[in-house]
Amino acid sequence: MSNINLIIEERPSDIGNFLVGRLLPFKDKRTVGPFAFIDHMGPVALKDNENMDVGPHPHIGLSTLTYLFEGSIMHKDSLGSEVEIKPGQVNWMTAGKGIVHSERTPDHLRHSDKSLHGLQIWVALPKEFEQMDPSFVHVEENQLPAWQEDSVNFKLIAGEAFGKKSPVPVYSKLYFIEIKSKTKQKLSIGKNLYGESGLYILEGSIESDGNTFEPKQLLVAKEASLCEFTINENSTVYIFGGEPFPEPRHIYWNFVATSYELIEDAKQRWLDQTFPKIEGETGFVPLPPQNTNFKPKH
Repeated sequence: MSNINLIIEERPSDIGNFLVGRLLPFKDKRTVGPFAFIDHMGPVALKDNENMDVGPHPHIGLSTLTYLFEGSIMHKDSLGSEVEIKPGQVNWMTAGKGIVHSERTPDHLRHSDKSLHGLQIWVALPKEFEQMDPSFVHVEENQLPAWQEDSVNFKLIAGEAFGKKSPVPVYSKLYFIEIKSKTKQKLSIGKNLYGESGLYILEGSIESDGNTFEPKQLLVAKEASLCEFTINENSTVYIFGGEPFPEPRHIYWNFVATSYELIEDAKQRWLDQTFPKIEGETGFVPLPPQNTNFKPKH
């Protein structure tokens, strides 16, 4: 019996500057554990007159995880954080009751050819923390647990798994793991996982139950504890998931919440421009038109 419950194909989505590949949310699977949103950004080559410029925009009810493979992004937020994130590092921003941030090409790269490639992820907060004060943490690559088993390289980017714990300050039981292999290996890692689990193939391929799966596919397991597959040579995959929440999450634009009321409040605050401001930033991303798939209860 196959342990693959759902196969999600990466779907193109326009974020204003360029297309990204959207993985979550998906119509048949809104979340995997606490993970509510995953975008595969790039790879894209930007010329000397092309830059990433995502202006000030708000979030509530979630933590964002930015993880780059290539390029750099300058993160600025309403807490006063101003950090350039580079490949292998982790930006972990917890919105809580509300934060505003911008994401731009750093000044030193704005007039040169460059590339950009990475993952942008939203992790929903537990209900008891969704109105917490916002925070921001930057973690260097050498601070992340990394190890090798049978010539397969593992890195724990966030959460807890394999008896290890990432320094990224998460608020629920979750894991986000990088697995790289230069050779073909059979992996049986289910005993190290828990809750719901997804597997994203960045490069190379994996085999499971006689089937081969390639990049731009997200595989959702029926049961994390049965996670077993063959990783082929020169492949990189990401395993993510954790304990699901008892309550469903509603998503509207950049807002995630357990109630429509919190989202409506955030929408009004953004329309009124009463969210905190980012020092040195002007302008903002306007609230988009009402999403027809979002139906508040009255």
